[in-house]
Amino acid sequence: MRSGTVKRTTNETDIQLTFAIDGEGKTNLETGVPFLTHMLDLFAKHGQFDLFIDAKGDIEIDDHHTTEDIGICLGQALREALGDKKGIKRYGNAFVPMDDALAQVVIDLSNRPHFEFRGEFPSEKVGTFDVELVHEFLWKLALEARMNLHVIVHYGRNTHHMIEAVFKALGRALDEATMIDPRIKGVPSTKGML
Repeated sequence: MRSGTVKRTTNETDIQLTFAIDGEGKTNLETGVPFLTHMLDLFAKHGQFDLFIDAKGDIEIDDHHTTEDIGICLGQALREALGDKKGIKRYGNAFVPMDDALAQVVIDLSNRPHFEFRGEFPSEKVGTFDVELVHEFLWKLALEARMNLHVIVHYGRNTHHMIEAVFKALGRALDEATMIDPRIKGVPSTKGML
């Protein structure tokens, strides 16, 4: 099973995270940030990943440090789980509608970190969650996983639906990119490495 485990302890957070690519969509998520927990549960279910998180952070200040550090840990665990990347499809693309919203996520597991985001959320908060943290989480995930991640929210009226579509699409695109293709010998790159 391709999996990775990361422990990260700072003055702001204490996180233990295990991520398995070849999972069943099982989750056990203790993040302290309810909206992020909901989104990560959707991500894992739609990607068929197993994801276990035990996170304690300074949420009495706000959700920033916890959300950012979970993104860092998930990226590092994904990178560990991918190993030498032999046989993977490398690219993934998913469109996901969620009622009024449509999101697209495109991934290249290239070992060249880059993040592009296109979209405007109508509100600054969903419940108590600061919507700007979606960008922070995704950017840190892309950076630490060393992947090329493009997120496009084509349209939507409800911010919750728009973000939900993004996380579902992220799971589905990453599932496609991490799949093993028996036709691929070595890594899918003319460079001979990823």
